[in-house]
Amino acid sequence: MALNIVTEIDDRVKVRNVLMSVSDKTGLESFVPALVKACPGVKIYSTGGTYTKVKEILGDAAAGTLVAVSDYTGQPEMQGGLVKTLDFKIYLGLLSETYNDAHQADLKRLSALPIDMVVVNLYPFRETVAKAGVTPEMARTNIDIGGPCMVRASAKNYLRVASVTDPLDYAAIAQELESRDGTVGLDTRFRLMKKAFAHTAEYDTAIAGFFASRTWEEVAATYNRR
Repeated sequence: MALNIVTEIDDRVKVRNVLMSVSDKTGLESFVPALVKACPGVKIYSTGGTYTKVKEILGDAAAGTLVAVSDYTGQPEMQGGLVKTLDFKIYLGLLSETYNDAHQADLKRLSALPIDMVVVNLYPFRETVAKAGVTPEMARTNIDIGGPCMVRASAKNYLRVASVTDPLDYAAIAQELESRDGTVGLDTRFRLMKKAFAHTAEYDTAIAGFFASRTWEEVAATYNRR
């Protein structure tokens, strides 16, 4: 299979569809209203606790703006929230390219939408394992799967998608959206991409480091094996 080499992209991308799923909800109270104001008609696709938080922030304005990911994909969440966003329709929206006719046909075939911005931060693994008495099982439970996948996919496709992983970036992004007619520039998307890959790299390093320092005996003692 030939590599998918891109030669034509948009400098500025209009933000119409946002995928939002955050563990750290800091700053959403100001960012979500600013996003909705700067991008009239924007749709926010969300899951679990983030959906609940955004609905609370928007109040009556949530109708027509906020969409549950499960309603969009047609697939309910796995019990315990283990699978929420790992869906072909989501990743088609993240990885598709504007000037690729085959990608556009795929979007149309599934009635999928291009996702222009991902607002994601990950389960608090480092904070969890820093606590006294943490067990390997407690650590394992706090390994995020869907979050890093969304971050990596959106960062890979910085050609079209803004990958937002740090609440400290919300204010600058909101200002750019407000001043540039609801668009995000390639320079910003590139900067966010670098930060996103650093974020997932640090996360994976923390996981690898925690388990590298544990013995098999510690892990085995955690469970009642059958």
